[in-house]
This record gives sequence, structure tokens and C-alpha cells, in this order.
Amino acid sequence: MRYMLLIYGEEVGADAEAMRDMAPWIAYSTWLVEQGLYLAGDPLEDSATATTVRVRDGQRLITDGPFAETKEVLGGYYLIEAPDLDRAIEAAARCPGALWGSMEVRPLGTMPGTNPEGAPA
Repeated sequence: MRYMLLIYGEEVGADAEAMRDMAPWIAYSTWLVEQGLYLAGDPLEDSATATTVRVRDGQRLITDGPFAETKEVLGGYYLIEAPDLDRAIEAAARCPGALWGSMEVRPLGTMPGTNPEGAPA
């Protein structure tokens, strides 16, 4: 089963203490690969670079910035393949982001007419 590990924390700039030492992040990514869990992962740019899009009555409404102003923001993600939720939780607990923020573990669903990877069947 595929799981998205969403990393939430306070907004961090490029020079933030939490991101200065990349060694824990590299070690974590390496561990995911070695365990056969890793599918993808990336940090996100600051929330100020976000654009929110809504469509109402056929009209696009574009807003600069994130959908909501909050103290914690989505800072990055890992996409993993794990046999069950317990294994996904174990992987999330090992993430360096869990030490200063929070991790959301969410299974990926499938849409009708797609294969398990989400591509059209």
C-alpha cells in the first residue's frame, strides 16, 4: 500500500536551524531506500510561493499564498510503499521532521478506472 508522509512544522526559511544540517535527512532518505519503502520525496518551497486555485460558477479564482494562514505549514513529503499502517507509522516516526514538527501518515486511495499507481487503466 502506498502512503504519503506529510511533514508539518513552523515555516522554515532556507537558513533555518532545522534545515542547516542535511545529514539526518540524507540518512533518513537512505534508510527508506534500503528498507525498500522509498518512492519519492521532496521539500516544498516556502508557503509564500503558493498559489491557491478555486473554480466557482465556471470562473477561476486565483489567490497568492496558501489556502489558510496557520502556524504549522506543509513543508515536504515522502511517498512510500509499506505493507501496512504500522510500518508506515514506523517510517514516519524516524523522519527528522517528527523531532520538531508533526507527521501526517495518509494512505493513498485509488480512483475508479485507474491502476494501483493511479494511472488510467
